[in-house]
Amino acid sequence: MGPRVSAGAAGGPDRGYVLHAYPYRETSLLLQAWTQAHGRFALVAKGARRPRSASRGVLVPFQPLSLTWFGRGEVKTLRAAEPAGPALPLAGAGLLSAFYLNELLLKLIHRDDPHERLWTAYDEAVAALRDLSRRAAGVPGLVAAEPGAGEARAIEPVLRRFELAMLRELGFAVELGRDAATGAPIDPEGEYWYVLERGPVPAEGAGERADAVRLSGLTLAHLDRGRFDDPRTAAEAKSLMRLLIHHCLNGQELATRALVRDLQRLEDPA
Repeated sequence: MGPRVSAGAAGGPDRGYVLHAYPYRETSLLLQAWTQAHGRFALVAKGARRPRSASRGVLVPFQPLSLTWFGRGEVKTLRAAEPAGPALPLAGAGLLSAFYLNELLLKLIHRDDPHERLWTAYDEAVAALRDLSRRAAGVPGLVAAEPGAGEARAIEPVLRRFELAMLRELGFAVELGRDAATGAPIDPEGEYWYVLERGPVPAEGAGERADAVRLSGLTLAHLDRGRFDDPRTAAEAKSLMRLLIHHCLNGQELATRALVRDLQRLEDPA
């Protein structure tokens, strides 16, 4: 018989994922859950590390779940976790990319702050990465989260769409369609600096800027329409998202990016 809870103390059922799990005491797990209607919050899964625990095999990242819980404090107690869909394995670039999405959510999304549109974007991104992993099964060398060939070219649009959705959901006004200086529509034939906390302004001359990346007007037009199939758009969109996310992180490096760099260093010939 489960614990008795007063009205309003119980939560769920809600669709969700486990972003991260930590060992807690002798047999339990402390989870960071990401749910559709309740956002990100902490859950204790009591006894989940016991060998015969029914939840042991489902409280893992990227498994769609139906979650119920109880409790009023900052850390809730898991009542039940049931699979809400298939969890075909992620591997290679798809797996590392999915961990990158989890790290963004853990570092940038406040606790107990629902973001249903962003949750849907995450759900769709994980499903797309799972499909790409399945299609790339058995292909050697695909280990980097954002490399430049094969499976990775298909992964790039998945990451960029999620990053853009996340920035917009966080209230970061990503202006793509108009010149920030004049308000005029972006000229697809032009060249622009995308300046932090301002937006695109016409680029004049050469050189580099610490607070901006250089983009073609066509890239901005493609991003505004959600198009990522053009190779130049894909490359410039990656640079833009890195600039904006680095700014949101206040310069903090992501562990997944450091891992990608280390893997690439190992793969490079001496």
